[in-house]
Amino acid sequence: MITRRRLLGGLTAGAATTLGLTQAGRALGAPARPGASAPSAAGIPLHLVNRSGAFANSSVWVYLVGNDGTRQVHVTPDGELRPVALADNGPDGFTDYAIPLAASGTTTLRLPPMSGRIYTALGGKLKFKAVQDGNGKAALAYPAGWVSGDPNYGVVHDCAEFTFQNGGMYCNTTMVDMFSVPLAITLTGARQQTTGTLKDGARAAVFSAVRQAEGFDRLVIDDKRVIAPGHGLDSGLFAADHLAPAIDEAWSAYENKDLTVTTDAGTFTGRTRGGTLNFTGPRTVSFGKPSTRDVLFCDGTLAAPNDGVLGPVAAVLGAALNRSTLAGHAHQPTTDPAAFYQQRLTNHYAKAMHAATRDGKAYGFAFDDVGGFASYIEDPAPTEITLTLTPF
Repeated sequence: MITRRRLLGGLTAGAATTLGLTQAGRALGAPARPGASAPSAAGIPLHLVNRSGAFANSSVWVYLVGNDGTRQVHVTPDGELRPVALADNGPDGFTDYAIPLAASGTTTLRLPPMSGRIYTALGGKLKFKAVQDGNGKAALAYPAGWVSGDPNYGVVHDCAEFTFQNGGMYCNTTMVDMFSVPLAITLTGARQQTTGTLKDGARAAVFSAVRQAEGFDRLVIDDKRVIAPGHGLDSGLFAADHLAPAIDEAWSAYENKDLTVTTDAGTFTGRTRGGTLNFTGPRTVSFGKPSTRDVLFCDGTLAAPNDGVLGPVAAVLGAALNRSTLAGHAHQPTTDPAAFYQQRLTNHYAKAMHAATRDGKAYGFAFDDVGGFASYIEDPAPTEITLTLTPF
């Protein structure tokens, strides 16, 4: 399975870190597959459907931005793939890559082969600034709705991620950074699949659930968005040690008994010694006790290199800590969703997102694909893709 963690370089080369201090570096990537045919240079239809019920088509704009493998690019309303250029910044200092929706009904664009994001902006346009990256290439500073000083903070917006290359489409609706606009993706090709669809009234339910969870309330920004707790931590809206007792409990649980983690590489057996969780198995791997930030960002001591060994073990541990299953389940990964988020100290943001979706799948944190619980779909022979703004 290709995940949003697989090719972190899909957009990172040339991604800017100014303004919102963010990168477009987590969009899906897909390595070439033997025998895969290249998609048509003409691309495939991208249908945009506004069923938000809160904003008319005239108040919705879409942005197709990303990377074509060598450079940062954007898509024009007529489906042309153009490189980002510093000269694209207007008198206000920002580009205008906005694509308006049709006056009514479905808007259909041509999606060329690329890796990127589909941003939706409601009630106002987004401000993408073309900047020069560290290699002297033109890049984009992406919106960061979790940063109060970002020029897009006041705009209701969200995005879906995709990679369309090597004959296949790989896409997800992501809540890893924040949640604002209910989005659903339908992918048609070898078969038809849909993910991301929220239950009726679920947007309000997410806002309410996060607001009521102990320590999570400040992550709700009016009716605009809910910020993921990792970004909330960095912004001073979430306690840096919030998950520390749960992490301590999980690490202590394996001082006198074995923890087994099974991945495609085999089974790893671990014990905690001196604050370090040491595994033997196909290879010896070790993990220092993570911080709350490490768990929420699935980074730091839980960083997952794409090596097929250490990375998958880190992902399983990170998922178990976010889902609060590590201390009580000595055989990982835990795949029964009924066991997830049952402890007081858990990732209530991710819990709310999963409770909101019709299929129970969401990308509430970066390792949410462990066990197949992410709002992710792929197709080896796509013919069209539809992004729907579902009811608020």
